[in-house]
Amino acid sequence: MAKIGIIGSQGHMGQAIAAVLGAGEHECAGGADKDGDVPALANRSDALVDFSSPAALQANLDAASAAGIPILIGTTGLADEHHAAIEAAAKHIPVLQTGNTSLGVTLLAHLVHEAAARLGDDWDVEVLEMHHRMKVDAPSGTALLLGEAAADARGIALSDQTESGRDGHTGARAKGAIGFAALRGGTVAGEHSVILAGEEERITLSHSAENRSIFARGAVRGAAWLIGREAGRYTMKDVLDL
Repeated sequence: MAKIGIIGSQGHMGQAIAAVLGAGEHECAGGADKDGDVPALANRSDALVDFSSPAALQANLDAASAAGIPILIGTTGLADEHHAAIEAAAKHIPVLQTGNTSLGVTLLAHLVHEAAARLGDDWDVEVLEMHHRMKVDAPSGTALLLGEAAADARGIALSDQTESGRDGHTGARAKGAIGFAALRGGTVAGEHSVILAGEEERITLSHSAENRSIFARGAVRGAAWLIGREAGRYTMKDVLDL
């Protein structure tokens, strides 16, 4: 049984993870929120899960590193400096960072990579996502994860090949670009579709999240999997051995 500490324990995801831990094989070591004592939580945990905010990331990485325990980061909206901080921490502890902890989405990203690798850039890639009205970042972390899967398969940098926020007279779609569209409304937990559109044919790969518990179960599985691993940066694909 692993003791897993939750950073951001009062948020929707934190509460969902606590519920999964309360009903599963692993134990909740406690939680910490804004102005909480993350170092103390780290010292009584075997692993941490972080669903707080980008602003808190560095301090959370420092706490995990000082305690010598792994950390799973599910916080979205990360910028280049946050990824640099993760890379630095991963030299000392196991770190798993992902835009989505769902096992189904992890497999979807794998399938997107496979499809994009086998189809030429004359097949257009569009990523469509929808979330609840309260979500503040767009495209979602999951949409970006799926876009990265397609870009990696084609050997291109997503940052150089992104089209999003189309409005008005946009002109022709750029060949090889990966498009994003974000919808917001209601209480949608998460809907993602990757459309590969070729000449007179189309492939759609989709995932629907019906409840946040799927992300919580994946986060717990990922955090437990990290325990005992060598220092380094991991993904949910590693958890599923893809």
